[in-house]
Amino acid sequence: MSHARLPAASLWLIVSGCVLLMFSFGLRSSFGLFVQPIDEANGWGRDVIGLALAIQNLAWGVIAVLAGGLADRFGNVRVIVGGAVLYALGVWMTADVAEIWALNAGAGVLVGAGVAGTAFGIVLPAMARAVAPAQRQTVLGVGTAAGSMGQFALVPVVQQLIDAFGWSGALNAMALMALGMAALAMPLAVSGTLADASAHPGEHECGFRDTLSVARGHLSYWLLTLGFFVCGFHVAFITVHMPAFLADQGFDARVAAWSISLIGLCNVAGCLLSGACSSRLPMRSVLIGIYTGRAIAITLFMLLPISLTTVLIFSCVMGFLWLATVPPTTGLVASMFGTRYMATLYGVVFLGHQVGSFSGVWLGGWLYEATGSYAGLWWMGVALSLAAMAMHWPIRETSAMRLPKTV
Repeated sequence: MSHARLPAASLWLIVSGCVLLMFSFGLRSSFGLFVQPIDEANGWGRDVIGLALAIQNLAWGVIAVLAGGLADRFGNVRVIVGGAVLYALGVWMTADVAEIWALNAGAGVLVGAGVAGTAFGIVLPAMARAVAPAQRQTVLGVGTAAGSMGQFALVPVVQQLIDAFGWSGALNAMALMALGMAALAMPLAVSGTLADASAHPGEHECGFRDTLSVARGHLSYWLLTLGFFVCGFHVAFITVHMPAFLADQGFDARVAAWSISLIGLCNVAGCLLSGACSSRLPMRSVLIGIYTGRAIAITLFMLLPISLTTVLIFSCVMGFLWLATVPPTTGLVASMFGTRYMATLYGVVFLGHQVGSFSGVWLGGWLYEATGSYAGLWWMGVALSLAAMAMHWPIRETSAMRLPKTV
């Protein structure tokens, strides 16, 4: 993507959006570091904490649909500012938490709502509208990579905060960072000059209700939504339970922090490559390749003896495939329906992702408490990868607005 050809307002929107995604995803990716400290402080068990973080993922998905609709109709600024405030309040409620209801409300509902208002569902559509169609997949890859860079940069910082100030002090510091995201909302108020109807002919021909009506009957759209369930299952299970899984294997907490961080670092390259490939190859083929890679990586991780070397290699490989699903998934939504109501339509697809996230996080905690092992969830992840490969095969990438509703 040639930045020199972008209007200043569009470039500033993209930069601000990337920084916002870094903070939103970096803070959220750190919650797995608090599973053991909160468990030890309250004696609740990993299933209780896992349920709270599962609620977070589900709330994120459900509220993302509402947030996308509000952003499409009223603009991004109010949604992002509101999301930042809710994010900060939820993190603050989790500090020194001693009641399960407060954990579910804070780390669960409020943080989930905060992420919904500050993450992909709001920011990526704004970035997509700020560039010409030929640049869209590249900028989506850059935005997704920014979220992963936040995971790489902030997770080790949060671990250092825990070491220095305890888990409660670290959460208070995170609440201040979350509140600071509100300052990044203003540049996203600008409607990219390359995203108007003249720059994107044909994308604004249908109204909101007509577009939703077409989406409801479009098979490829629902297959994409079901496939994104699998991505959420993998990502959320590993983010939340990997630290505890590695602790059970005898590794220091810092190894877990660097594992999650390394996933974020490698995903920067994965997202950029995914965005570039999605501009040149069928996007469904890119997704099939990603899920094939995940199935192979998890299988080898389970079959080989676990050591520091295998943990680091697995983190790199999974990181490369981590959020690489996002550029082709968002790109498919834009190809099917255009960018005018993309926040709403992507929000529905993302709800499927977050239902998968809820399932992975909650089942991980429940199965561990029931069996004392995470092995069943790892193998379930392999089976779901195979199912996702099959679901993406029949997806069509042509515009749904020019096809019969039953296609």
